[in-house]
Amino acid sequence: MTTLDAKINEHFAGYVVRKDLVKAVKGNAIVPTYVLEYLLGQYCATDDAASIQTGIETVKEVLRKHYVHRSEAGLVQSTIKERGRYRVIDQVSVSLNEKTDSYEGVFDNLGIRKVAVDSAIVKAHPRLLVTGVWCIADVRYDFDSESKQSPWFLDSIKPIQVAHIDHDAYIRARGSFSTDEWIDLLMQSIGFAPAAFGRRSKLLQLMRLIPFVERNYNIIELGPKGTGKSHIYSEFSPHGQLISGGEVTVAKLFVNNANGRIGLVGYWDVIAFDEFAGREKSANKALVDIMKNYMANKSFSRGITPMGAEASFAFVGNTDHNVPYMLKNSDLFESLPAQFHDSAFIDRLHAYLPGWEVDVIRGEMFTSGYGFIVDYLAEILRHLRNDDFSHRHEAFFKLSPQISTRDRDAIHKTMSGMLKLLFPHGGQTQEEVEELLRLAMESRKRVKDQLARIDSTYPQVDFHYVGPDGTKHPVTTVEEEEFPQFYHQGSSEPVAAVEPPAEAPVAAALAVPVPVEVKAAPAKAPAAKQGHLVFAENRKGVSYERLFGPYLDGARKITITDPYIRLFYQIRNVMELVEMIVRRKAPEDQIALHLLTCPDEGNILKQRENLDAISAACKGSGVDFTWAYDGTGTAHARHIVTDTGWKISLDRGLDIFQQYPMNDAFSLANRLQEYRAVKQFEVTYLRLQE
Repeated sequence: MTTLDAKINEHFAGYVVRKDLVKAVKGNAIVPTYVLEYLLGQYCATDDAASIQTGIETVKEVLRKHYVHRSEAGLVQSTIKERGRYRVIDQVSVSLNEKTDSYEGVFDNLGIRKVAVDSAIVKAHPRLLVTGVWCIADVRYDFDSESKQSPWFLDSIKPIQVAHIDHDAYIRARGSFSTDEWIDLLMQSIGFAPAAFGRRSKLLQLMRLIPFVERNYNIIELGPKGTGKSHIYSEFSPHGQLISGGEVTVAKLFVNNANGRIGLVGYWDVIAFDEFAGREKSANKALVDIMKNYMANKSFSRGITPMGAEASFAFVGNTDHNVPYMLKNSDLFESLPAQFHDSAFIDRLHAYLPGWEVDVIRGEMFTSGYGFIVDYLAEILRHLRNDDFSHRHEAFFKLSPQISTRDRDAIHKTMSGMLKLLFPHGGQTQEEVEELLRLAMESRKRVKDQLARIDSTYPQVDFHYVGPDGTKHPVTTVEEEEFPQFYHQGSSEPVAAVEPPAEAPVAAALAVPVPVEVKAAPAKAPAAKQGHLVFAENRKGVSYERLFGPYLDGARKITITDPYIRLFYQIRNVMELVEMIVRRKAPEDQIALHLLTCPDEGNILKQRENLDAISAACKGSGVDFTWAYDGTGTAHARHIVTDTGWKISLDRGLDIFQQYPMNDAFSLANRLQEYRAVKQFEVTYLRLQE
């Protein structure tokens, strides 16, 4: 158990569970994660190994006895008939039979219909009337040959949810965690290992939770397949409903004119539209129009009386092309169906989450640590929907007066959602607020910039905020800095990047990039010159060739100082630098490359072995690689110095890339550095001599 896991168990005993246990109990049961974690929370909410193992066996037994597999529905029906009554775990929905003036239930897996349901059950759980709800239910069989009534009866029902939530205790416990610890706790709660993600990547993952904590929030995420876009909305919360983008009607979503019954928006906190993208898809114009009105005004009407609701909308879908293609040939919304590729609809989106920055899910990304039982966290987030944190940032920063009311509202809602997630207790610092503000502004700017492409009547907007000292801080998007030659195509905005103000805080780069001189995928690396570059997290198109190549050309002696060349991937970085030098040098040149580092006290033998392997690999290449430990053992600086007079200072050393599949020979990120997402880092080029 890690230090963080121990702390989590100390402050949230009984409300957390080891996240890898879900796989251990799921087997072939096709049930949402929150159902399994509800059961695990009953029997495995502990850090005692023996109790956990006993709890796992108990949960398996409960699922074996009571979860209904469709293939075994007939056997369970027979069990209910023979025993007269039996408890099942199934998805249940209810409808009103107007001919008999009675409620009738449907058990999805069990395959029985016309189950008699008492009015008291419906009044206690009205959501049963809208869609299926996972429940623990007692079903009775009572056949009467003289009656035409169905023999199936629902005696009792308990929706899968945590019984008691102490919101005040949650808020108090939050104060015992640092911001980084809390972010990691939330990451583990949604099933991911924090170590596999950078800071910005973690925040992008957590942005998917905003619809659960913020009323009437509209977010879209478009990106490659396999990045887990719909997972949060299908598995995370019993208050969210995932539906296919093409399988919803006006009556089902908003209101049925035949009976006046409100649709999904009246019963669910979040409605997510899966597989929303697809140019070949079509949508009902009436549905699009009523959606636009609801997204803008939180109300809708199909008759005389307007209705209001609080459900947030999340739209997720796959893109057909990569970002530079979309920016050059169309826009970042190109994959939407024609009816939704509409400026009025797009303008009502509060945030565009860049799905292309989210890595494809791999096995090593999942956590084995402790996180909240998802149903517990879902109830907490639902309670926080009552709060409004949208103006907290104004204690430090003011938005540009040029930003419109709709843009301002979108930024405020994103800020409110992120602050509720990370700082429900308050206590956020100016630097932390700035980080979130830049992310919120970027998420709306991505929408507004694409609107200017789609509809020429939308003007370009100067997205910036003003700090306490009156300094103006511009906001840009990652793709804007990575592909400036395409991003500003056809607009009045200048293509050339603008240097950031010297006083801009470094923390700002954690959320969004400050402009840099390096352009995306140039034909050749830029000429060597002095300067300082800042790279935002998740940016791609960066390589050692572009960063260091021109500065190392012509050198006969190169010294690398980096105390953290210890782990395998760090030593591999050195090998990739060697490969770059070998490619660029003339065949007849001899170069002395020396590494000064510090010992890995945990595994010094393996460190030596790997560094010596680089020396052996360089034999006959024209590069003489040597290495040594720093004599003082206090080296902290990370830089590269050449005998041609260049010094390259690196705040992260060579460790600039996020995790990528190093063992996958068919991964482009493994083969080419330009396809890897980078961490946030800075480089300074100094000329020591002419």
